[in-house]
Amino acid sequence: MTREHLDRLLEQALLADDHASLARKLDDLAQSYDSGEVSRAAILMLAAEEWRQAGQAVRALTSFQSAIEDGGEVAVDPRAGIADTLFELDRADEARELIEVIRCDDGVNTATVLTVAETLVAYGDLPAAHEWATRGALSGQKGTGEHSALLRTRYRIRVDLGLPEDELDELIS
Repeated sequence: MTREHLDRLLEQALLADDHASLARKLDDLAQSYDSGEVSRAAILMLAAEEWRQAGQAVRALTSFQSAIEDGGEVAVDPRAGIADTLFELDRADEARELIEVIRCDDGVNTATVLTVAETLVAYGDLPAAHEWATRGALSGQKGTGEHSALLRTRYRIRVDLGLPEDELDELIS
């Protein structure tokens, strides 16, 4: 499986507005997948996001959990997707507990920090989102697209919180 092949599948689903069908295809693909340019876990993450787009959050949780169990390389920690989905299912306490577990892990990448911060913003916890974004901005690899996105997200959170600009806000390019 190549990234190009996955991009074509995603494009077809967007054009057809048929996320459930794509989610099923991705789940099926992951079950029979041996190896390729993309990890099985990454395919399962895509399936989970498609299940969410199709309004099937419980099935998304299953795909996210399968990505964790697979252990393959992914851009964003699947637990961040699980937390977001738990919020969607009105299971905020579980989502916050999982976010705390992620926070305690060493080596959380910038993409995961950004995802958690955006989730917290979406569900109205601006102070926690600010904490996540600040932590990620300070520890993330500067000069990357993800770091820039995190700085922009942090800035928007600070504006919403009514906070003045600071030295990290000045790094936004």
